[in-house]
Amino acid sequence: MPDARHTLLEAHRRLCREFGCPIAYFHDMPPLDELVSSLLSHRTRNADSGRAFRGLRARFAGWEAVRDAPVAEVEAAIASCTWPEAKAPALQRTLRAITERRGALDLSHLADMPPEEARAWLEALPGVGPKTSAAVLSFSTLRRRALPVDSHHHRVAQRLHVIPAKLAVGPAHRVLEAMLPAEWDAQTVYDHHEVLMLHGQKTCHFHNPACGRCVLLDLCPTGQARRAGPPRAEAPAAVTPP
Repeated sequence: MPDARHTLLEAHRRLCREFGCPIAYFHDMPPLDELVSSLLSHRTRNADSGRAFRGLRARFAGWEAVRDAPVAEVEAAIASCTWPEAKAPALQRTLRAITERRGALDLSHLADMPPEEARAWLEALPGVGPKTSAAVLSFSTLRRRALPVDSHHHRVAQRLHVIPAKLAVGPAHRVLEAMLPAEWDAQTVYDHHEVLMLHGQKTCHFHNPACGRCVLLDLCPTGQARRAGPPRAEAPAAVTPP
């Protein structure tokens, strides 16, 4: 039986062939913008978090204005995302913490730091977890080597038995990234996240996964078990910090 790393890399190869790697970056935003976008996206559909982000940009002159505004105004601007009453004060706390540590709302220093140091710096901010730190490094104009793991990516890795069923999304970041070849560059790591996420969205659904048309079925113990017998309900994924 192939080991977890072999399974993961073979899944990457097949999914890259299916979705067409390299995949274009979907954002081209400075790291501070990406940080705000990522914080708004937690447990929120992309369309809704995108609308909340645009609401902030339309209502305020800049991130300093968001930081210093009455919290009720920020909450109103991000009403389209989930839990705006919690995200508004949390976002302001994060922006204030950056200002205190940097003297300004500026994350340009991350470009000169090794990725692991940059992620540690970000994760020391209130409200920033491994997914957000990886997203800032990978998705922003920094274009650094970091692996975000969203719920789709995480679900596919669990069903392939690449990671244990009870490993939450947060800790899974380090485990999954450690399996990737050291020679992979930022684009390849980004592709890896994107193809696993896309597979989760398009085929490996949370409910009723389309195992019959899955290109990974022969690698997937979960899919093979589903095909062999009646489907079984899965426990909801553990909620972890962004």
